[in-house]
Amino acid sequence: MRLDKYLKVSRLIKRRTVAAEAADGGRVTVNGVTAKPSKEVKPGDIIELSFGAKKVRVEVVSVEATVRKDDASGMYREIV
Repeated sequence: MRLDKYLKVSRLIKRRTVAAEAADGGRVTVNGVTAKPSKEVKPGDIIELSFGAKKVRVEVVSVEATVRKDDASGMYREIV
């Protein structure tokens, strides 16, 4: 699944266009490498998002095309 779509489906970022802009702006890394919105994401990948001073680091657990809002947080595991 594409990175921008994964960020939207997993509810890490609210809209796909915002996810794509974040990736284009260099604020998203996958496995330590700055990623483009079209980067393929698979289970086991580490995604790091930068929102100003806040950094969020998650491990991809599952990749699903659609998921209910209540189950979206099950798609990733937050890393401290």
